[in-house]
Amino acid sequence: MSVPVFILAAIADNGVIGDDNRLIWQLSSDLMRFRQLTLGHPMLMGRKTFQSIGKALPGRETVVLTRDHQFVADGVHVAHSLADALNLCQDLAQRMHAPGIAVVGGADVYAQTLPLAEQLHITEVHALPHGDAFFPVWDKRSFKIISKVDFPSGPRDQYPYSFVDYQRVEA
Repeated sequence: MSVPVFILAAIADNGVIGDDNRLIWQLSSDLMRFRQLTLGHPMLMGRKTFQSIGKALPGRETVVLTRDHQFVADGVHVAHSLADALNLCQDLAQRMHAPGIAVVGGADVYAQTLPLAEQLHITEVHALPHGDAFFPVWDKRSFKIISKVDFPSGPRDQYPYSFVDYQRVEA
């Protein structure tokens, strides 16, 4: 039995997800949501995303998808093709009894996995920052919103934002 894939991303109103391989906003609430949704799950990410985090995160298994056959990092699993990465994530999810596989970036990994995702957990960041990494264009008709909660900016959240959860619509 296959464990479903879900995407977790913070996306500005202009589609920006990062700049120069780093986060470009301070949203403490989004980081807490990230932790809540990924804890106990295998996480799939690209090498640059992993390097921006800088380490394996506790309570999760990290699979890094990279074309760099020399890449190694402590505490992570490395895959060189999407198929290998997904197979590894499936094995890890079964061992962990995880209900899903979290895809957490970056742009190329999102583009490759978007057709496979059953759910999207999107933080809509209501800002128009400059950036060099963008979430792929996607057909919102393929998904329905199952929940949306809006939040104002605050002392620990730089911009107003919305947590929006999508479920793939059966064709």
